[in-house]
Amino acid sequence: MIKYVVGDATNPQGEGEKYIIHVSNDIGGWGRGFVLALSKKWKEPEKIYREQKEYVLGKIQMIRVEPDICVINMIAQHDVKPTKGADNLIIPPIRYDALLACLRTINKIAITTGATIHAPRFGSGLAGGNWDTIEKIINEALPTIDVTVYNFK
Repeated sequence: MIKYVVGDATNPQGEGEKYIIHVSNDIGGWGRGFVLALSKKWKEPEKIYREQKEYVLGKIQMIRVEPDICVINMIAQHDVKPTKGADNLIIPPIRYDALLACLRTINKIAITTGATIHAPRFGSGLAGGNWDTIEKIINEALPTIDVTVYNFK
């Protein structure tokens, strides 16, 4: 179940283990959107992301940033610009199948650790995704995990 709150996703609310999740691209680009807030608060997520030699869609990187907080980089965006597909249809950078794979992996880990999920409206900004579609994917992949989505003031 998704709960929407006004606040800052880099300051997750609640007790216990918390995972801050967001979408990263598969070309090593880090410098716009929510990642700027992450980098301002913690250096490790960007450092670990940039050290990656190969970015595979559907994979995640978990980075412990505080005793009860992990940032999870989800590789679910191809490149950073829309592309043209068949019939000249514009394809946004988000890859919903990769996002689903990432979230399913996170679900398995969160079940074993008892973690809650915290996030901005990932995948619907620079990645160009449709939030209604992303919300359905979240509900499918994380059916029993508490998810809090933060709308920044």
